[in-house]
Amino acid sequence: MDSAIETVDQSLASKEVVLTVDQVSKKFCRSLKRSLMYGIQDIGSEILGLGRHSDTLRKGEFWALQQVSLTLNKGEALGLVGSNGSGKTTLLRIISGLIKPDTGNVKVKGHVAPLIALGAGFNPVLTGRENIYANMSILGLSNREIHQQFDQVVDFAEIGEAIDAPVHSYSSGMAARLGFACAVHAKPNILLIDEVLAVGDVKFRLKCDRKLRELKDQGTSFILVSHNAYTILAICSSAIYLKKGEALFWGDTHTAMQRYEEDLFIQDSQKITGQFFRSEKDLKNSNGLDITGLFFREDGHILETSPFSGQSIDFCIRCRVREAISRVSVRIAIRDLSQEEGDPLLFFNSYDDQVYLDLPAGEHEVRVRMLYLGLGMGTYTMRVFVAQGDPPAYTLDRVDYFRFAVRKQPGQGKAQFYQPHSWSLQSEQ
Repeated sequence: MDSAIETVDQSLASKEVVLTVDQVSKKFCRSLKRSLMYGIQDIGSEILGLGRHSDTLRKGEFWALQQVSLTLNKGEALGLVGSNGSGKTTLLRIISGLIKPDTGNVKVKGHVAPLIALGAGFNPVLTGRENIYANMSILGLSNREIHQQFDQVVDFAEIGEAIDAPVHSYSSGMAARLGFACAVHAKPNILLIDEVLAVGDVKFRLKCDRKLRELKDQGTSFILVSHNAYTILAICSSAIYLKKGEALFWGDTHTAMQRYEEDLFIQDSQKITGQFFRSEKDLKNSNGLDITGLFFREDGHILETSPFSGQSIDFCIRCRVREAISRVSVRIAIRDLSQEEGDPLLFFNSYDDQVYLDLPAGEHEVRVRMLYLGLGMGTYTMRVFVAQGDPPAYTLDRVDYFRFAVRKQPGQGKAQFYQPHSWSLQSEQ
């Protein structure tokens, strides 16, 4: 891998390697017409013995994968994480042999079973019984081996008498169960799993999870793609974080997931700084109080980065008062960035708390002390109102769209809300 990429502990190199991906790159063309033309040109070049310009992009092409390397050891589970379009499925298709890389090579020791789309290879006209034989033969088993595994496949799939009905009469869940059962009972050396654990009911997913653990204990290796952090953390011993076709991190699963989540929630939101500053309004547009800044403080210092979930922190409202104002109250509503309606996640109202501010002319900073910032990692939007009256009836100033991000502290689990807690043990006498 590129020297800039963080890599997994090299002590793994002493184990039996069953898969090696070396500097693999793959490009695609966004135009179907141009893609067909390039395909014909490439076939012609191969027939004539001419070299293909596989390491350069032609008009309309882009890199779906670029110089990705990895090794997979016997009995190891490797996670692939990244946002949609990062190259995860493309990498699995290259490893399974469905498509060829433009540069680099893949070396596989043993038999690979791709679970990229459960049931996608079934013939809808054939019965479930007939599809078991057809599907498992494609996965490399002889008729005798399939016959020996047949009852176990049917029992695992739990489709009962429907085994002799055409697959087109199956529900999507039934087809998924049968597809998974065929793949895991083919006894592959390497399993490639692309989001297939997201289908089916909870009982089926738990059953799949138990089966994967059993296969892992028996020495089966697998690569798992999932947007579910719990699945990756529970099953995989290491992970690769892909972004726009490049491997940015390869190593500890928790670190890979944290890097991915921080990019997803924070770094990709370039306009979210956690700070808001503006000049005071013109006299004709001012109601006597102007909000000039919104930001967070820790131990008296303005935070230059996003706050952490669970952090003790002050949210600050800086304002400019032209003439003394009495009976001032502040209202703050916080929502998830994707939430437009409904109750806010957090709501503070000094009027409800029976707190009023009497502000003389000059610069002031209203602070809301949060002993623990309860929001989980993510991006949020805040509305701030400063009003006067009892009850507040006259709006002095407002900010409708202040955006900020919250980061996760090391060791914190993935959750939408942080609750301060402690543990204790009480023994019966």
